[in-house]
Amino acid sequence: MSELRFVHLGFGTDAVDYQEAWQEQRRVHAARFADELPDTCLLLEHPAVYTAGRRTEDSERPLDGTPVIDVDRGGKITWHGPGQLVGYPILKLPRPVDVIAHVRRLEEALIRACADFGLETTRIEGRSGVWVLGDPVADRPALGGLSLDFDPRLTDEEFDPRLNGPEYAPSNAGQRREDRKLAAIGIRIAKGVTMHGFSLNCDPDNTWFDRIVPCGIRDAGVTSLSNELGRPVPVAEVLPVVEKHLREILESAEPLPRAV
Repeated sequence: MSELRFVHLGFGTDAVDYQEAWQEQRRVHAARFADELPDTCLLLEHPAVYTAGRRTEDSERPLDGTPVIDVDRGGKITWHGPGQLVGYPILKLPRPVDVIAHVRRLEEALIRACADFGLETTRIEGRSGVWVLGDPVADRPALGGLSLDFDPRLTDEEFDPRLNGPEYAPSNAGQRREDRKLAAIGIRIAKGVTMHGFSLNCDPDNTWFDRIVPCGIRDAGVTSLSNELGRPVPVAEVLPVVEKHLREILESAEPLPRAV
């Protein structure tokens, strides 16, 4: 691929409203399709907001009616906000686009960035994004004094962690030693050009995720670099590391059309 241009839209007190960033994505997308701009990655932070991809179910949204922005990316509902690094790579790829290969490249860049901080992360089959693996089920602590044989998530398809106290909350998955998502990925391809992208939890308040069913996953949770490393890891510290690995992975890639 050609050289990748990075644009820092705003962080901290200059965090960018989601709708404004979405409009900027559309502008850059149109310019990239017309070859008026090179491949571009927008990097930013958002004020707190819930966004829902096309596959989001009503049962996964906030129970209290908190507003959610419905967007045209894949995936389900998630949260963006302070302490989270968001990236929107807008890249022209050969058609028909190999979407899975694009997602794997983004995952690889984030996995390498986490490794630079001394944190081992991985992929989980069938679940996009970057994960910290939990303990084997048999080695995890019992919940609420009950053995794992009585964990309602194993037998109740309608189990809702939002109604069952903090011991089941997504933000407490680390205490339960379960699998937990560190970075989420949701993309859209239009006219052979990518939109949307990834969010990496650096030092956010992860209790925001407790009001939804993050990414529609009920049997795992969320985490952050700060939670896993036991120290504050602000977005400003993570930004240059992620940018380095995105450049390394995306500029060296030779994308191929999806086999048909």
